[in-house]
Amino acid sequence: MNYRDFITIEPGKRGGKPCIRGMRITVYDVLSYLASGMSHEEILADFPYLTEEDIRASLSYAADREHHLMVTRD
Repeated sequence: MNYRDFITIEPGKRGGKPCIRGMRITVYDVLSYLASGMSHEEILADFPYLTEEDIRASLSYAADREHHLMVTRD
């Protein structure tokens, strides 16, 4: 899967945060639902315009960001 096919960033939408397929739901929204304990099925039931691929793209995007994160010490 290439998350770039699902994740869009538009300066005027949601403050330029990464969104799902140009919609107003952000990667952060999806990740926070998962972190709160919602299952994929629950998310898809609450947001029928999302797909399983959207959820996986959000996770892939987060993993890629984490992989490229540089931590420095003062």
